[in-house]
Amino acid sequence: MCLCGGLAENNARFILLAVVLAVYMLAGAALFQRLESDLEIRQAAEFWQVYHAFRRHHLRGSSLALQRLHELLYAYGNASATGIINKRRRWDFPGSFHFVSTIVSTIGYGSTAPQTTAGKAAVVLYGFFGCSGGILFFNLFLERIITLLAWILRSWHIRRLRRRLRRTTLTSRRISKSSSIQRSSRPDILDDDDHVDLDQWKPSVYWVMFYLSITSCIVACCAAALYAPLEDWDYFDALYFAFVSFTTIGFGDFVSTQKPSYPYVHWYRFANFVFLVVGCCCIYSLLNVTSIVIKQGLTYVIRKLQYGNQDVAAPYLPRRQSFVSTVYYSKRRPTRLGGRDAIRAEDNSDTPRRMSGEVISMKDFLSANKVSLAVMQKQLYDAAPKQRGGGSHAATPSHQVLKPGAVGPLAIASEKFESKNTINR
Repeated sequence: MCLCGGLAENNARFILLAVVLAVYMLAGAALFQRLESDLEIRQAAEFWQVYHAFRRHHLRGSSLALQRLHELLYAYGNASATGIINKRRRWDFPGSFHFVSTIVSTIGYGSTAPQTTAGKAAVVLYGFFGCSGGILFFNLFLERIITLLAWILRSWHIRRLRRRLRRTTLTSRRISKSSSIQRSSRPDILDDDDHVDLDQWKPSVYWVMFYLSITSCIVACCAAALYAPLEDWDYFDALYFAFVSFTTIGFGDFVSTQKPSYPYVHWYRFANFVFLVVGCCCIYSLLNVTSIVIKQGLTYVIRKLQYGNQDVAAPYLPRRQSFVSTVYYSKRRPTRLGGRDAIRAEDNSDTPRRMSGEVISMKDFLSANKVSLAVMQKQLYDAAPKQRGGGSHAATPSHQVLKPGAVGPLAIASEKFESKNTINR
């Protein structure tokens, strides 16, 4: 379906997101300019004040001494930036392992960088395959963590449903005195819930986002509690470092395991590696789940602009799909039927069996037989040329069209949350 002006919905969403990001970046630039500009000017003034005071007291009219001072400051700045002084070795094996972990995880602090031409060439080749493998690892982690959360939410939902059904059964037992009625009133979900397919019920993206946020906060707080005493940082600085590292931003103003010595240094390096891996995976999953919410919000805005004040939130905003009807009807144990009921069961073997006495609306009937009607229509279409004497023609294959968002981490998250049903337009 196209928007006004012939603009497709995917293109409209892309343009809207670009505009929103541009406004967001402009607002962020104004915010950080206001927060950091005064401190930058004050620090520069303090440096030049110390510099000129040193020149007045120690370098009176000596141009050679002033030149030596500039050379010393330049060399000291380079040595401090590259970690040659006042820090541990960068290119021993633990330091090299820390360097390659920043490459594979795409953090890139900048505190350690190759200086030789061979090292820079090796970074290009090593980083290409390392970043590819790291992104694949993050995507596989994303798929499994969402599947795990979906299984937990599904189990909790089934347990809550079973408690509700048991309460209903106990109520019916008090009313009814017949044992046969008691047995028939108990739904089969209490016995067949182990066979429920997970793909038939999709969790709420908001609940998954909430649990991922809680998990990420716990990991970040535990990591900050480790970094703060060992690195001599404030707890908020350690928390800031954890966020910058886990999101793979990697400014490099704070870098762990850079001091010359640590207590229990081997355990600390191992814990640092574990926190970086787990934190990056959790934040990566959280960012991709959040992108689903942003995408749905943009779709809602586009629909709102297109349809005005009509109620468009229900079909397009993310919502958990209830699987009660699927479990209740399609997963019931088969029962013996006879006569007319058996014929009905054979005719409707592909559709969920309904309870006796239930009224079937035309909408439910068409929805249940959608696949059969589509197959019948295709068979009639293929048989039409033969009846007109056109001979047997090979059916034209339907080529798959690659849609935006069909690959990548967004597709993984969308597959776990969004409905597979297409909306008729």
